[in-house]
Amino acid sequence: MEIKSKAFSAQNLDSDSVISFPHGIPGFEDQTQFQLFNLDDSEIVFSLQSLSNKDTAFSVALPSHFNINYNFLLSDKEEQILEIESIDDLLLLLILHKDEKSNQPTIKGSIKSPLLINSKKRIGLQKTLSHLEQSITLTEKHNEIELSEGK
Repeated sequence: MEIKSKAFSAQNLDSDSVISFPHGIPGFEDQTQFQLFNLDDSEIVFSLQSLSNKDTAFSVALPSHFNINYNFLLSDKEEQILEIESIDDLLLLLILHKDEKSNQPTIKGSIKSPLLINSKKRIGLQKTLSHLEQSITLTEKHNEIELSEGK
C-alpha cells in the first residue's frame, strides 16, 4: 500500500511497522495509527505520519541529538498502555515545531511532552511532564568544553 503526504513524496506503507497510539496524540485523539518515515534530506529529523489523514504529520527527532536526557517514572497506566517488558524497547521522540514569532525562524522541540514508543510492540503515547528540573552537562571534546543545558 502507498501513502501520500504533504510532508514528503509517496511512500510504501509497511503494515508491520505501523505504530498504534491507543489514545491518539493530544489534539489528534481521533488519529491512532502512524508510521515513522525517514526524510530524504535529514539524518536527524523524521516524519511521524498519520495513516488516517495525509495532512497530519509531525516532525520528530531523538532527544539525544539535542543533548537532552530524560529521567522519569512511568505510571502503572502508562506501563500498561505501552506493554513495556524492557526499558531497552522504549523509544523517546520529541515533536518539533517552527517558531514563527522569532525574527529568525527557529526549530523548537516539545521537551515537556515527549512521545514514548514501545519499539518492539509499536505502541505509543505522549507523556506530559509537569515538573522538570534543569541540569547542566559539561563534556570535554578535543581540549574544548561544550556546555549544554537540559531543559
